[in-house]
Amino acid sequence: MRAHPRLDKEARYARTGEFPHVVRELWGGRTVDLDGAHVQVEGAALARLPEPVPDVYFGGSSPAALRVAARSADVYLTWGEPPAQVAEKIERVRALAAAEGRSLRFGIRLHTIYRDTSEQAWAEASRLLDGFDPAAVARAQQGLGAGESEGQKRMLALHGGSRDGLEVHPGLWAGIGLVRGSAGTALVGSHAEVADLIEQYRRIGTEEFVLSGYPHLEEAYWFGEGVLPLVRPQPAVAASNPASAGGEPARKREAVASV
Repeated sequence: MRAHPRLDKEARYARTGEFPHVVRELWGGRTVDLDGAHVQVEGAALARLPEPVPDVYFGGSSPAALRVAARSADVYLTWGEPPAQVAEKIERVRALAAAEGRSLRFGIRLHTIYRDTSEQAWAEASRLLDGFDPAAVARAQQGLGAGESEGQKRMLALHGGSRDGLEVHPGLWAGIGLVRGSAGTALVGSHAEVADLIEQYRRIGTEEFVLSGYPHLEEAYWFGEGVLPLVRPQPAVAASNPASAGGEPARKREAVASV
């Protein structure tokens, strides 16, 4: 067995940056030679090229991570910080990518709690919070705070381990982050309120949304039926179109298909 020395954070991102460089060259049909600090290849080539070429999604909040994203990613992903913080991060990555002669798309990872009314949604958030054992919260916060992840530090800073003041932006709830690492915020509200929040993120440049909820399957159905038609308006269907008979089922099928 060959032992590898532990790399510090900067070196890990340097290694991370070398890998997608090689992969992109291979996907482009080029023969690759690289004598990198961490990745070495000689005369590498693919017998069959991918069609279509996959997009590279990349996340990270440290300066080193942003540089790798700017050079190598198609889509930069961030966790669900308040819109102003996300906008600032997007501008930083956009400027770094421009310096590399590139442009990226931007995405965000969020949980969702939506119901027919705002009161019902916040009641569900409160129900989840009431189920968090204080000892489990303390253990989770201690473990999460010991890591090196800049993104995790930013998530923890939103709530500071406290159950108070968890609505860190109107409709953005940081309670999930008390017990869960990585993405720790949720959009909370009525269908229309959640759709408005999504639109806020879209206006600052976020194009792709990675959403989940508790319970996962039910939240996915509720989103498709209640929220998606509001954030992605469907094209008008001619009244003479027999396929539109009944109307509502046809619109729901189209909304789900357009995710």
